[in-house]
Amino acid sequence: MVERKTIYLCLAHMSEDGMEQKYVKEAFDTNWVVPMGPNVNAFEQDLADFANGNTDGSKLDRKVVCLSAGTAAVHLALLACGVGPGDEVLVQSFTFCASSHPITYLGAKPVFVGSEPTTWNMDPELLEKAIIDRKEKTGKYPKAIAPVALYGMPYDCEKIMAIADKYGIPVVEDAAEGMGSRFNGQVLGTFGKYGVLSFNGNKMITTSGGGALICRNAEDANEIMWYATQARDAYPYYQHTAIGYNYRMSNVCAGIGRGQMTVLDAHIAHHKHVQALYEELLKDVKGVHMHCQPADSRYDANFWLCAATIDPEVRIQGQENAYKEVIKSAVGGAAGVIHQVDSATTDCQPNENVEALRVFMLGKKVECRPLWKPMHKQPVYAEIDVYTNGVEEDLFKVGFCLPAGPYVTDDDVRYIVDCIREAIV
Repeated sequence: MVERKTIYLCLAHMSEDGMEQKYVKEAFDTNWVVPMGPNVNAFEQDLADFANGNTDGSKLDRKVVCLSAGTAAVHLALLACGVGPGDEVLVQSFTFCASSHPITYLGAKPVFVGSEPTTWNMDPELLEKAIIDRKEKTGKYPKAIAPVALYGMPYDCEKIMAIADKYGIPVVEDAAEGMGSRFNGQVLGTFGKYGVLSFNGNKMITTSGGGALICRNAEDANEIMWYATQARDAYPYYQHTAIGYNYRMSNVCAGIGRGQMTVLDAHIAHHKHVQALYEELLKDVKGVHMHCQPADSRYDANFWLCAATIDPEVRIQGQENAYKEVIKSAVGGAAGVIHQVDSATTDCQPNENVEALRVFMLGKKVECRPLWKPMHKQPVYAEIDVYTNGVEEDLFKVGFCLPAGPYVTDDDVRYIVDCIREAIV
């Protein structure tokens, strides 16, 4: 009997014709194994071509700068918006830490904004409330606004941009999870002053690591590139009038990215297909609800991850043992070193049936991850201001993510749904 493979949430898939190897080989053959080069330039142009194409046939003129990570892109975008010590940035609370940590790198303060229940993304009403309140409390407006495309779902670009324009605050779109997602036919990351992309190993396409920043014009792109290459001034020796960073993407990684661009559309189509299959197969599973995009034609999600919720009253096999033991190793895609903890529980965690489902599915060789824990509930941000209606906290308690990547087949989806049915008592 063949042992079943482990089904991970999302793993990058190489192109069938090996274009990644072709471009990487070119980098070695020409000795361009450095943080710049022909592959970087070509990858930036490929990304710009993709970002600038609207579904109605119209064209934008955005520029793209490739960087070492999506986190680096957030950092430099905030820096270019003038964020510095003592400033505040309004950022979505329901997100990964890379959306908020770069704010603190700059000596600024994140102020968290809660989610609305349809997209699970930044609530425009709470956003405007936060802007007005911060002005009253601090005497100045926040320096930037950072909405996030949670699991690839578009935020309400129209309302958020209207509010940002009303108060003259630049928007840094964190579309790290939303590459290829669109709002009203326009690619996410092209609405604000800057748009962040990620090419981590689990994203829609990968460069093994890496990211990019979509800029509105060549002047902004050149400024970002200057900061990303140690902010060197035009002298024959090294002179610096600003603190720069070593954030440029390597020519080798960009070669992988060039090959990946040839399968991006296919990857997006696959994720949408997997989402539709989950919706169909889970529709009669009582107490389990897929997170679907709004019934509004402007929303076009890439469904980077397929998310669902489970009602609190649904019982799962092994639920009585949930949170009884301290986790000993990294889970949920974590890598590297983790700090051991003394308690198996925290004051904000998924319900016991969600944790029991994660453990049950792991026993079936299926990765089933909790949703992002809201940033305002993270101990490191315990003293940070938040404007919330509780939506993201409630979702964190009941939500989980399901595998959706290019390696996930239709049979895998059917197996996963069968496992969920089996898990329910």
